[in-house]
Amino acid sequence: MRTCIVGGGLLAYFLSRSLLSKGHSLTIINRDREECEWFARRLRAVIVHGDGTHPAVMEDADSAAADSVLAITPHDEDNYLICQIARLKYGTPYVFALLNDPDNEGIFQELGIASAYSSVELLSQLIEQRIGYDAVTNLTPLADGKANLTEVLMPQDSPAAGRAVQELEFPEGCLIVSILRAGRAIIPRGPTVLEAADRVGVVSLPESYPKALAVLIGDRVV
Repeated sequence: MRTCIVGGGLLAYFLSRSLLSKGHSLTIINRDREECEWFARRLRAVIVHGDGTHPAVMEDADSAAADSVLAITPHDEDNYLICQIARLKYGTPYVFALLNDPDNEGIFQELGIASAYSSVELLSQLIEQRIGYDAVTNLTPLADGKANLTEVLMPQDSPAAGRAVQELEFPEGCLIVSILRAGRAIIPRGPTVLEAADRVGVVSLPESYPKALAVLIGDRVV
């Protein structure tokens, strides 16, 4: 996949390293000449010095051929312009914007940039949902952070132990999708009975997450 990153700093550097390791063909657009030189010495990527909000610079970077454009500058308005240029002028299939201010997420979506991510918002959700639940062993955002995939280790005194999935009083917006029991994976059905020490995979909406955990592990918030 051909990817174009517009931005700089350590975020651009480590993101570039990750994408290159996965086989992406990479172009970086950066307005800081010294940083461009620093990137050129360390990355096997095409480095373009210029302002990514200018169509001529995007043209020089051959952005028309990119499969995805990632706008990760520290200015939300610049990231919006970069995504719009890529989307409207070049028809880039995938455009992604970094949101420095999470309050701008709704504005981006209203203006047609659906793939806009706030690192602040995602991190705060993870911290809020993870703290106090020692039984939670894994937590992964899904659907642009609008849902979570959680793996819960059911304790010996779990209120759900010995009960069938269909008997649990789960809130709306929650679904048990997997059970790992003694190394064996189980795809649960309504009659499937949960046991203590099961690792239960749950997909939930953020607002339903605390209630879903309470059903499986009880009131264990620190």
